[in-house]
Amino acid sequence: MTTLEELGIDDASLSDELIAAAYGNDRRHVFHSWSAQGALNPVVIAGASGSRIWDDKGTVWLDFASQLVNVNIGHQHPRMVEAIQRQATRLCTIAPSFANDVRSEAARLISERAPGHLNRVFFTNGGAEAVENAIRMAKAHTGRLKVLSAYRSYHGSTVGAISLTGEPRRLDNEPGLPGVVKFFGPYPYRSPFHSADASQECERALGHLRDVVLGEGADRVAAIVLESVVGTNGILVPPDGYLAGVRALCDEFGIMMICDEVMAGFGRCGEWFAVNNWGVTPDLITFAKGVNSGYVPLGGVCISDAVAETFDSRVFQGGLTYSGHPLACAAAVESIHIMEDEGVLAHARRLGAEAIGPALADMAEQRGAVGEVRGLGAFWAIELVADRESKAPRAAEDMQRVAAHCKANGVWPFVAGNRVHVVPPCNTDLDDARTGLAVIDEALALLD
Repeated sequence: MTTLEELGIDDASLSDELIAAAYGNDRRHVFHSWSAQGALNPVVIAGASGSRIWDDKGTVWLDFASQLVNVNIGHQHPRMVEAIQRQATRLCTIAPSFANDVRSEAARLISERAPGHLNRVFFTNGGAEAVENAIRMAKAHTGRLKVLSAYRSYHGSTVGAISLTGEPRRLDNEPGLPGVVKFFGPYPYRSPFHSADASQECERALGHLRDVVLGEGADRVAAIVLESVVGTNGILVPPDGYLAGVRALCDEFGIMMICDEVMAGFGRCGEWFAVNNWGVTPDLITFAKGVNSGYVPLGGVCISDAVAETFDSRVFQGGLTYSGHPLACAAAVESIHIMEDEGVLAHARRLGAEAIGPALADMAEQRGAVGEVRGLGAFWAIELVADRESKAPRAAEDMQRVAAHCKANGVWPFVAGNRVHVVPPCNTDLDDARTGLAVIDEALALLD
């Protein structure tokens, strides 16, 4: 395991008093997401740099989760820190009704990197709010009520976003938004359509989606919402032709195509937006996370000219106090420049092609617990099974063993269901990536 001394950090430990206060106040006063509060024992993080984090005792981990798959340019990038400090000395906040230089520049830079004619940006505080406002725009633009979303999806935990979410976390939040209808997206490894290969999966998934659209009344469907690459629910890369097929279906029936790129965008899939891998232009794209690596909360909606024109003379009935917050937008501007200056998108593609992809292919060949590996760029998943014939998912205690081994050997993993997601910062050094992958391989060997 790497030590703080090897990183050139003399002493990043918190004082005993601060450690006690951080942990004690957390347990007494902080209410955590998605958790049974009494079962928590959170690590006290003292610092971070690049692709590493460390705790109050000086234990260092490679951050193979990028926190919540959002620290795309790594921790504490000096240019990012300086940009936020510089903006804070000049203007910390201003209401959304004013024009502001960094807000305008962030919108310009994002629009220029979005596909097609997505030339407007509505800023939010994060991904869930971006999804909420995207569906609001789609409904107003089309005058329709229904919105279709996939079962294997996560779109956020606000009322509309959790209603669109397909995974089980939505269940305890029901009833949700009226008019939301679910469909099955492509998943060749566990095909809901009993397909023989990815091409057949694409064809059958599109046929199924068409049936759902027609069954719900195509003239009543405002939007189809889907993650360009499904994130938390398995890093499911769509078969070639699927997104283009959804686009064609939407065009046929006047439905808005909304691509959720909160997790997949801004370098994670080796492009500014994941849809660029397939040359598809949605009507609306939601983003957050990697737009400024979470240094200051920021999300938003990229809006096509056609949708934006709806609101030229009609009031958009939505807004946020902190829409386009100057500190967040200054961070986004600097992040985009860093990605370009340092070749982060190309590096993410190299991570996938030269480090992560080959290592996971070896694991799939050598480790019996591996059912399938899949991904692109710096966005990969290892699906673990009890046996390859039945494809039964690995038990929770096995996943806990894998996670514990990784953490004990200097890697902080991202474990979701029966999968280990390999999602380090997009600018992670290739040797560091290989080091972390070797630890994951050791953990999988325990299951064999």
